[in-house]
Amino acid sequence: MTDDARLLMLVDRQEIHDCLFRFCRGMDRFDRALFLSAFHTDAVIAAGPYVGDVAGCWEWAKPLHEAGQVLTHHVLLNHYIDIAGDTAHSECYYQFIGRNHPWEEGGGETVMLAGGRYIDRLERRDGSWRIALRTNVIEWSCIQPSLPPPFGDVPDISANGRSARDSSDPSYQRPLVNHRAPSKP
Repeated sequence: MTDDARLLMLVDRQEIHDCLFRFCRGMDRFDRALFLSAFHTDAVIAAGPYVGDVAGCWEWAKPLHEAGQVLTHHVLLNHYIDIAGDTAHSECYYQFIGRNHPWEEGGGETVMLAGGRYIDRLERRDGSWRIALRTNVIEWSCIQPSLPPPFGDVPDISANGRSARDSSDPSYQRPLVNHRAPSKP
């Protein structure tokens, strides 16, 4: 393989990684446009019990996460990509972490943990890599109790901005500004 071909392969791999990251960030920040940008408009996705088109998956998943969790983290881990021309097959391990709303009046929060693999067929169309078909293989899950606040001796750093599931999240701030006072020695 020539150096030019190797460089193009690296660029393709990075664009595929970016595609998967758009999916995760879009779901965690409830950014519909970002979520949808990871998929071709005719893509089919299997996520838990849902199998169908991507817009339908958004309409199923967002209310589910809104009702169930205060926040979510979709974390990508090991990632294998097999690229052949304008088609790629990808296997990406993931962990899902959800800080759950209390299930009953006066009950404590719980944390849902799950792991598995996103198995995708991606296609480059009009120069853009996006997911054309996704199968989500859930391999384990559990629910654990949350630690009560203030989490031991951890200082309150919420003045820097609280996590939000929309564009008010600090990650959307441009330019990023630290709202906390400098630490004293």
